[in-house]
Amino acid sequence: MKASSRANVVSSFTIIKGAMIEETYAVFAAWDFERSKRENLDRLREQNFIGAKSTAWLRDVAWVLNRRFDPAGRDRPLVMLAKRGLPVEEWKPLLLWHMTRDEFLVRDFLETWLFAAYDAGAFRVYTEDVEKYLGDISKRGGTTEHAWSEQTTKRVAAGLLKIAVDFGLLRGSIAKEFVSFHLPERSFLYLLHAMRDEEPNPSKLVASHAWRLFLMRPADVEHELLRLHQYRKLEYQVAGSIVQLSLPCASTREYAERMVA
Repeated sequence: MKASSRANVVSSFTIIKGAMIEETYAVFAAWDFERSKRENLDRLREQNFIGAKSTAWLRDVAWVLNRRFDPAGRDRPLVMLAKRGLPVEEWKPLLLWHMTRDEFLVRDFLETWLFAAYDAGAFRVYTEDVEKYLGDISKRGGTTEHAWSEQTTKRVAAGLLKIAVDFGLLRGSIAKEFVSFHLPERSFLYLLHAMRDEEPNPSKLVASHAWRLFLMRPADVEHELLRLHQYRKLEYQVAGSIVQLSLPCASTREYAERMVA
């Protein structure tokens, strides 16, 4: 991670503003790789081609996208897939993966707190419980941009649960309930490529905490790998402690190009 990265800085603003799934998809679908990020976001503010209902919301969308994404670098495959019309239901899990690369609190909340509740068999989760979790962000390796008031803490807790609802992990309004979540096949394959770019060791990849973003245990990941191996979508073999995994493409970007070829 670059020294200038803000990956461990917690922004209450971006969490309160939410997932912005439809807005992000619309902006990326119209993205011009020939222009800089600033030029693209300036065009968004000037033309409002996503049909934002107010100037303030348009400004917020541009601010959040600027904070969350690097379309010319790390997040280029995500932008490319929106431009090529990958269905939103397949694109959404990829958006969650990409936005949590630089959103410490969303990633930590989903990978640790929400997954732990799910793994323990909880049926419902409440805002008050999330507020308690938010009390020790610094112990978890994160840092807030400034001290939060009680009201801000409540809004961040509600915002985290709303993000989980928007990505299909939870449902409900006051009390949030877990839902049966399943990654679309092409989304799973994309994430395998993306995780392999960061962790080439197959055993560590299967056991990665990143799968918890999608409420998947290592056994769930292995089950899907075996299924895809059976259908010759990839090669996955286990012999004792030796694990071999061969994916269709050499990189995430190459697989993204194949997804919508």
